Amino acid sequence: MDNCDVNGVSLGVEEFGEADAPLVLCLGAPTMLSWPDALCVQLAAQGRHVVRCDLRDAGSSSHGDLESPDYTLRDLAADAAELARAFDGRPAHLAGIGISGMVAQVAALDHPEAFSALTLIGTRPVAPGPVDDDLPDHDEVTMGPLFARPPPDWTDVDSVADFMAEGAKILGDDPAEARDVAARIWGRTQGDDPESHRADQLGMVFSRLDCRPRWRERLPQLGVPTLVVHGRLDPFFPVGNGEALAREIPGARLLTLENASRAVPAADVPEVVGGIAAL
Repeated sequence: MDNCDVNGVSLGVEEFGEADAPLVLCLGAPTMLSWPDALCVQLAAQGRHVVRCDLRDAGSSSHGDLESPDYTLRDLAADAAELARAFDGRPAHLAGIGISGMVAQVAALDHPEAFSALTLIGTRPVAPGPVDDDLPDHDEVTMGPLFARPPPDWTDVDSVADFMAEGAKILGDDPAEARDVAARIWGRTQGDDPESHRADQLGMVFSRLDCRPRWRERLPQLGVPTLVVHGRLDPFFPVGNGEALAREIPGARLLTLENASRAVPAADVPEVVGGIAAL
């Protein structure tokens, strides 16, 4: 793992595959570890140069005021474009997952010259906050027990790992995998204060960003091959959000993972890799 300086910030990055191969830039949500190791390794084996990265205020990237970030969603989109250019002079395949799927949509719209393809996993076409009337919101039955839990001791790795594993079980993801990833994220967090650990685990800074103006109405302007991946069982961003993206982005392909929730299960990694490599 290393860092790359772009757009006035330093972003944590990790590379897989040959540097001269076509670039696939995977934006973290908020840390790079939201992208499974197996997915990155298998995609590199398909002849891609895979770079996964931390967003600002996450992992080993530049940190500022977590309570009042001085940047916007558009700045994160610009970071993605500059990072793609830093690794390859050719347009890159941009991939976002969860909250970084929102960044990826805006980046492809605002910086079309920087990207040749787009993959959006488990995301939606509107920013955090109230959803449009035609989009399904968070499943209330699932969100109740998820958000009612007492917080962990964010400064204790075992407490955090247990908390994230329990949350994964509620959401329908693999708790053992979530426990392992949470511990790895905890180990990469800058500083030892509770808020930093909470931010890296839950992406809380993203919810405080200025995400205006809306971009959903611009989705028909996207002119790059696009893959939309969504778990059929996702209660956080229900599958109707992915279906909307696939309808509104010209020519987009929808890959629905029938037995998946938020995370990409190990069993589905080869199919997702195949979909990305086919663009």
